Amino acid sequence: MQYTLRTLPLAQRVLFSCFLVLIGLGYLAAILFLYFVDVEPHSGTGEGMIQGIADKYHGVPTRLEIALRGPMADRASIADKKKVFKWIKSGAPEDTFDTEVKPVLQANCVRCHSPNSGVKRANGEPVPSFMTYQDIVDAELIDIDTGLTIAQLARVSHIHLFGISLLVFVTGFIISMSETPMWFRVVLIAAPYAAMFSDIGAWWLAKWDALFAWFVVIGGAVMGMALAVQILLALWEMWLARSKHA
Repeated sequence: MQYTLRTLPLAQRVLFSCFLVLIGLGYLAAILFLYFVDVEPHSGTGEGMIQGIADKYHGVPTRLEIALRGPMADRASIADKKKVFKWIKSGAPEDTFDTEVKPVLQANCVRCHSPNSGVKRANGEPVPSFMTYQDIVDAELIDIDTGLTIAQLARVSHIHLFGISLLVFVTGFIISMSETPMWFRVVLIAAPYAAMFSDIGAWWLAKWDALFAWFVVIGGAVMGMALAVQILLALWEMWLARSKHA
């Protein structure tokens, strides 16, 4: 006889149910953990969840880049800003500062950003000086954050791929014994795998372009919904629904 979830022996139903309940609680705990790691720390700075994820994998722009793209965008020409951005992207080397960046800053910025300008911030502190390379370093204007390294991405990727693949194999095996239509079971079994590829693949793509942070969220949402349906449907058929073969 081919067993279904509704006709499984009591011992197997208890085993599967305990596993599914713990997996559900574990996934809720994982969501809570991600909130405190990727969302809550950025809420104080006005950043949303997507920006927080982008910062994690793609990195955070330097303060000099933020200023030239934001409040100081009109103080330098597009060509001059491109020179500064290119220099920062190359690692902001000191040996090319005087030839590539300093002329731009002197022409557009040092009128205010110099020790003798007298210009102050809203809190009363003087604005940082742009006179020398060391001034910019001391003001933490070119601290470069490129997000997770390739080595770090490889480490977390292989851990998640091994662990989650085993998890969704077991939940998929359980739901394969459902008495729902075959097409529905196939979709429900395949959905977590597709979500896993979207989520973890987007980590690597977000390293290249922050736009892929959206796919991290989409993959995680699909994974959560698929697991929720698998767990609730399996528990329903094992304990509450009457067997079609009764």
